[in-house]
Amino acid sequence: MENARMKIIDLLETSPVIAAVKDEKGLRRCFESECGVVFILYGNLCNIAGIVNQVKNQGMTAIVHVDFIAGLSTKEIAVDFIKQNTRADGIISTKPMLVKRAQDLGMYSGQRTFLIDSIALGTLKRQIEVFRPDFIEIMPGIMPTILKHMKEYTDIPIVAGGLIFDKKDVMAAFDAGVDAVSTSREELWFI
Repeated sequence: MENARMKIIDLLETSPVIAAVKDEKGLRRCFESECGVVFILYGNLCNIAGIVNQVKNQGMTAIVHVDFIAGLSTKEIAVDFIKQNTRADGIISTKPMLVKRAQDLGMYSGQRTFLIDSIALGTLKRQIEVFRPDFIEIMPGIMPTILKHMKEYTDIPIVAGGLIFDKKDVMAAFDAGVDAVSTSREELWFI
């Protein structure tokens, strides 16, 4: 697991802006960027392998947000399906059991969490103490104080995502110490 974490740290250092793609247009656009990591936020059981193949054929790292893939369940078998039927490098999910399954299968494992209050913050801290995902995506990513707090709390790489509107938001997240920023705003893939 530490080896996977070191690999993800290296990956995020070389590609600190992550293209979060939510449709075919965005996928084609991300291929024009220098982003080395793609969060795939769309697809279905029938086309996810093809979407992942497009990303991999561009030499990019493909991380599938399994919660958004139509036709997949919220059970661990969904991660098995991604592992066995695609070339994905990893998954991201809001469901800890799916993230844990990705770890068990040797895939990059990302825990996406929505921090809306102190209860959600406490829940995240308990979750990462029980199992240590390779990275955590904190949403919304426009909370520098909370991002800094979590960066000081854990050595797990932090990705800021959600509501990243402009370059100022990106820079504020990096100033807070995050390892990367994920955004679906295509213009930010080119900063």
